[in-house]
Amino acid sequence: MNELKEKYLKKIVPEIKKKFGLLNAHQVPKLVKIVLSEGISDGGSNPKSADIAALEMTEISGQKAVIKKAKKSIAAFKLKSKDAIGCMVTLRGERMYLFFNKLINICLPKIRDFRGLNPNSFDGRGNYSFGLKEQLIFPEVDYDKIDKVRGMNITIVTTAKNNEEAKELLKLLGIPFVER
Repeated sequence: MNELKEKYLKKIVPEIKKKFGLLNAHQVPKLVKIVLSEGISDGGSNPKSADIAALEMTEISGQKAVIKKAKKSIAAFKLKSKDAIGCMVTLRGERMYLFFNKLINICLPKIRDFRGLNPNSFDGRGNYSFGLKEQLIFPEVDYDKIDKVRGMNITIVTTAKNNEEAKELLKLLGIPFVER
């Protein structure tokens, strides 16, 4: 069993149960999935960029990335139907815990001038989203092989009913929030 999942079961569940006065262990919030997504601005003019972005995201997550295509044409954006506009990966189970562990212990400390993540980025239903400006913080990405610095969005979905429970869960799991 992954050490982060073991920590969740042995330390975090009793602590959250006690803090929020929950009677049952199944009421304690838990991680459901982590979604990584990346927009591709030049997908229509350069079809290879979508493949490169998907390959990098596959290396980062350890799971094959899906290329998303436009549903309809929009002339103002020079976008044609079926042009590649992004890629995404949804991680669940063991891969989710492995990625989360790598994110908080290896990648976030590599960010220059990092002081913590914004604690106000919850959506009201216990889900947390944040963005990264470059993919170079991940150890799998080779600096010499990238063609363009790309950012990505990361959404952490939990079973928490409100932001307070979700924030406490993520803080105990190791997410460094900015103290204000």
